[in-house]
Amino acid sequence: QVQLVESGGGLVQAGGSLRLSCAASGRTSSTYAMGWFRQAPGKEREFVATIRWSDSTTKYADSVKGRFTIFRDNAKNTVFLQMISLKPEDTGVYYCAADRTWGPIPIRAYEYSYWGQGTQVTVSS
Repeated sequence: QVQLVESGGGLVQAGGSLRLSCAASGRTSSTYAMGWFRQAPGKEREFVATIRWSDSTTKYADSVKGRFTIFRDNAKNTVFLQMISLKPEDTGVYYCAADRTWGPIPIRAYEYSYWGQGTQVTVSS
């Protein structure tokens, strides 16, 4: 079992920045990928970014490329999502997810077994 705890959400004006954190505990290993998804009201959960623990390979949704950066702190077993130039359309509940991966880096929600409780990000215009 893997437990994920997110933090760092909040209210920010358009153009502002936020950093989300996801602390992992339990039976994690270098075979894991950890990702961020978000869900806006009335919309499906969508992929944002992910990082493969073994080699730090990352992947981003086109909508956040150049604005969001995912990175990790091995010592703290924590993944971060640095978000800059935030837009109102970035508003939603952001979820951290994790699972083992041996092939292509996973970007679909069903490829992840472990989820955090979510943290709200609200970007005002």
